[in-house]
Amino acid sequence: MSRMNLLQAVNNALDTAMALDERVLCFGEDVGVFGGVFRATSHLQEKYGRERCFNTPLVEQGIVGFANGLAAQGSVPVAEIQFADYIFPAFDQLVNETAKFRYRSGSLFDVGGLTVRAPYGGGIAGGHYHSQSPEAYFAHTPGLTVVVPRNPHQAKGLLLASIRSPDPVIFFEPKRLYRASVGEVPDDDYELPLRQAEVVKEGSDITLLAWGAQMEVIEQAAEMAEKSGISCELIDLRTIVPWDIETVAASVFKTGRLVVSHEAPLTGGFAAEIAATIQQRCFLYLESPIERVTGLDTPFPLTLEKEYMPGPLKVLDAIHRTMDF
Repeated sequence: MSRMNLLQAVNNALDTAMALDERVLCFGEDVGVFGGVFRATSHLQEKYGRERCFNTPLVEQGIVGFANGLAAQGSVPVAEIQFADYIFPAFDQLVNETAKFRYRSGSLFDVGGLTVRAPYGGGIAGGHYHSQSPEAYFAHTPGLTVVVPRNPHQAKGLLLASIRSPDPVIFFEPKRLYRASVGEVPDDDYELPLRQAEVVKEGSDITLLAWGAQMEVIEQAAEMAEKSGISCELIDLRTIVPWDIETVAASVFKTGRLVVSHEAPLTGGFAAEIAATIQQRCFLYLESPIERVTGLDTPFPLTLEKEYMPGPLKVLDAIHRTMDF
C-alpha cells in the first residue's frame, strides 16, 4: 500500500495498465512531456515512449474520433479531454459513433476498449468554462458507461476496470479532489466493480446519495444531522449509467427517505432520473418527498461559486425538511 492523492492514483492506474498491456495508449492535449495540465500523465511518455503516450492537436472531436478508430482496430486507447467542459466538440463522436458502434454493426465491431478521461466539476475557481458537470448529457445515451470516483482507492480501481471494460467508458475525475483527497492505495493491480454502488455508511432514518466530490459534502452533512439524532445511510453511486438501482432502492425501502446531491444544475440533472425511478420502485415505502440538492439553473459563476455549489448546510436543510415532512 502507498499513500497517494487522487491524481497520483490516476497516474498509477495508467502506468499499471500500460505496463501490463502494450495495446494501451494514452493521448490528449499536452499529455506527453508536460504530463497534462494537472500532471495526470506525468512520466508516462518518458517510460513508454512517444508511440504510446503522445500529444494531440487541440481538437476534441479529432481526439475522440481518433480514439474510436484505434479501439475499433484492437487498441486500448485512453483519451484525455483536458477539462470536461471541452468535451462538447466531441459530443457527436461520443453519442453517434462511440455509443452506437457495436449496435449498428450487429456486434461485428465495437469500440469497447475506449476510455475517455476528463476532469470535471467546480471548487477550483475555474469559472463557467472550467467547472461544469456534464454527466447527465451522456447518461441519456445508451451504449456509454459513465463513472465517477470519489477518492484515490476508487480512482485507481475504477479506472483500471474502465480501461478493461467491454464497453466504452467516460471517466469523470473530480478535479477539486485531485490533490485534496489522499488515502491508502494498493500498489498491485486491482479493479473495483463498475455499475455497482457502494454503501459507505449504514443508517436507519434517511438515505443520502451522491457521487464524486459530493460524497465529502454529504458526509459532512450526515455528521451534523447525527448530532440531532438522525441516522443517515450514505451511498456512493460510483457509476452514473448503468446505475445501481437495486442498492439504492433497498436502502430507501429501509429508511423511507432519500436526498440526492450533485453539482450539476437542477433541471435535467441525473438526480431527477434517480428520483423518478425510486419514486416508482419505493412509492408505498416513502415517508416524504425525495429531495434534490444541486447546482443552480445558471451558468457556473466565478465570484459566487460557493453560493452556487451544493454544500453541507444545503444538504442538512434538505435532511431536516425530509425528516420533518
